[in-house]
Amino acid sequence: MSRTRHKLSRKIGQPPGTLVQDDLSTGPVRITIIDYDGQHFEERVVKQIAECSPFRETDTVTWINIDGLSNARVIEDLGACYRIHPVVLEDLQNIEQRPKFQELENYLYMGLKMLQQKPEGGIKIEHVSLIIGENYVLSFQQDIGDVFDPVRDRIRKDGRIRKFGPDYLAYSLIDVIVDNYFLVLEKLEEEVEILEEDIVEKTSPETLERIRALKKDMIFLRKSVWPLREVILGLDRSESGLVRDTTKPYLRDVYDHTIQVIDTLEVFRDMISGMTEIYVSSLSYRMNEIMKVLTMIATIFIPLTFIVGIYGMNFEFMPELSHEYGYPGVWAAMIGVVVVMLLYFRKRGWL
Repeated sequence: MSRTRHKLSRKIGQPPGTLVQDDLSTGPVRITIIDYDGQHFEERVVKQIAECSPFRETDTVTWINIDGLSNARVIEDLGACYRIHPVVLEDLQNIEQRPKFQELENYLYMGLKMLQQKPEGGIKIEHVSLIIGENYVLSFQQDIGDVFDPVRDRIRKDGRIRKFGPDYLAYSLIDVIVDNYFLVLEKLEEEVEILEEDIVEKTSPETLERIRALKKDMIFLRKSVWPLREVILGLDRSESGLVRDTTKPYLRDVYDHTIQVIDTLEVFRDMISGMTEIYVSSLSYRMNEIMKVLTMIATIFIPLTFIVGIYGMNFEFMPELSHEYGYPGVWAAMIGVVVVMLLYFRKRGWL
């Protein structure tokens, strides 16, 4: 699972609302604008935040998406353009921020986690922030590439979404993020099932390492998903006029999906916890089987050692030593002992 660490130590001693200029400040930052209403649609990629200013006071719905949080100057300029509080800008740049909802005077802020299944395997967790205003939605993402293409296609095709306001657009973005959780869970379910079969068939240090890695991933997934229900519930219960009553039923539907995701994660968590017990039990069973075989071998050789020990003594007067059939007789006795003991073990079900 891909997790990018944010150097929070840089914030020590800084005033509230101070943005951190990342080492990757020269990395790519893409600014995309989609402006629409029932009859109008416009999409463009711009290079300067100043090009976003004309859309601030329009009657259309404007969606401005920022890919890349490393350039603090871009975030500061957009915050100044749309009068976003510096503390909110600080929160959206903090990729370690837990999902949260904050209601301010002229806009709503939401921070949540976007999960993506990587082509090479594994899960990528990306911090996403949404700001909902009277006629706009601002979205901020860590990297270029997201799960919002279905929403963009619906806007381009003059779909239902263009008949509603920015609150419905924000719902659509949240909905596609939550829907993508199910794709991640399907892949995770396959990994859990394969791991269960491997534990039953064989146990190895590699299996234990896979359990440990999967358990660690579950902790991060749980940390990312659990607070999301509070975010959606806060948005649904918001008394702000920015969230219309017509949008709230859709938000409740997303809330139900979030609860379903959480329940599934809890099931997987219990299954992975049980895998550790199965692994330990399997090791104990294999050890018991090995000890049983070794104990039977030792038990068989105890009487043989006794017989050989007697006739290995160097006494001069031992009648069997001079007997014509003494040597084969001892062999016959030892073989008979082995056969009798094996039959006894078989009768008791130990073999």
